[in-house]
Amino acid sequence: MTTTFELPVHAGQTFSVSDAVELAVVERSGFVESRHAGSAVVLTSEGAVLRALGDVTTPIFPRSSMKPFQAIAVMASGVTLRGEDAAIATASHTGTQRHADLVRGLLARAGIPETALGCPAAWPDDSPTRDALVRLGAGKAPIYMNCSGKHAAMLVACQQNGWALSGYLEPGHPLQKRILDVVERFTGERPSASGVDGCGAPVHALSLTALARGIARIATSKSNSPFAIYREAGFLGEAMRQNGWVIAGPGMPDTVVIDRLGLFVKSGAEGICVASAANGTTVALKMLDGNLRATMIVALRLLADAGAIAHSDVDAIVPELHLAVQGGGLPVGEIRASYV
Repeated sequence: MTTTFELPVHAGQTFSVSDAVELAVVERSGFVESRHAGSAVVLTSEGAVLRALGDVTTPIFPRSSMKPFQAIAVMASGVTLRGEDAAIATASHTGTQRHADLVRGLLARAGIPETALGCPAAWPDDSPTRDALVRLGAGKAPIYMNCSGKHAAMLVACQQNGWALSGYLEPGHPLQKRILDVVERFTGERPSASGVDGCGAPVHALSLTALARGIARIATSKSNSPFAIYREAGFLGEAMRQNGWVIAGPGMPDTVVIDRLGLFVKSGAEGICVASAANGTTVALKMLDGNLRATMIVALRLLADAGAIAHSDVDAIVPELHLAVQGGGLPVGEIRASYV
């Protein structure tokens, strides 16, 4: 079935090179080899703009950085997700067996077969898990796709509310309408366009400012809020900060930053990153070339510049963020933030 959308992408709505600024460089042997351009915005917990680099009003697809909103929509639909279960619903995981077991657990609680997952079949990104499957003669499967936790949570919401499991990714499905409502409620912006994400789910175009505003509202929500949807957002934020391994995987930047700095972070394909500090200061950024290799260091440096985290803490984890440029098997340079 071909998926259609009421909000088509129109020419002129997307970034152009002239809208971007340099955010990072790749330096080899003292020579700047590559430059990454994009846009970034830093907001206070109340949504005031502290800093804007490049165009932060033109819509972008948040990709997997939209998963927290999708998870809240599931939770607001009556599905109790706590701890690791809430975290896997927002994960872009590497497909370890622990990740797969969490996804299977979500499906099992509602008696839903793995075959109901609407995400594409994939090999695990985690090498040991992939190698083990090959040795067993097993093939790729939807449960190892990095968005399988999100899809499992969506299916549980459908089952619990009596909504059809088939077609749960269609924009007109009750679940997808609820997700769109949550996106608008938290970001304060109506998406200007919609499309199909890599996993097959709808993805909605938002400005970086709106994306940061919505993430800040989630990250600062409290699980004892008098408002039900913000209580769920509070539980989700706690789960994401306390289960870094679930959100990505061993050695992955999101997991490293969550475990070491306690931040609320979520990366998305095509150069997207959102990060929120304990005081609610929040960054959202987009690399114009879609490359993720510099997004985390830029987000962390922007938070440090805003006084939300310490530069020394960022410096301490740089060796774990895969930023070294190699030459002959030895480090000869680095990927570093370069905005001014």
